[in-house]
Amino acid sequence: MIVEFESRILGLIDAMVEHASDDELFASGYLRGHLTLAVAELEHSGEHTPDALQAQVLHSLENAIRAGELSPRDQQLVVGMWDNLWMQARNAS
Repeated sequence: MIVEFESRILGLIDAMVEHASDDELFASGYLRGHLTLAVAELEHSGEHTPDALQAQVLHSLENAIRAGELSPRDQQLVVGMWDNLWMQARNAS
C-alpha cells in the first residue's frame, strides 16, 4: 500500500514539472528525497499506511529544518507543497 501511495505522490510531482515555477521545482525535488527516504524507513519498520508516511515525511522535514537546511521561506514552500501533495494523493485513494 505504501509503495502505491508513494507512486501516486511521485505522479503528482511529475505532472507539475511542465508548468511548475522554479520554487515549485525546487520544493518538489527536495520532497522527492524525503519521500523516498521515508518509504524506505517505513518498509523496514513494517508501517505501511498513508498516515505513517505523512508522519515520517513530516519528521524528516522537521529534522532538516532543525539542521538549517531550509530558509524560513523555503520551509513554508516545502511543507505547504507536501501538505498539498499528501491531501491530493489521500483523496485519490
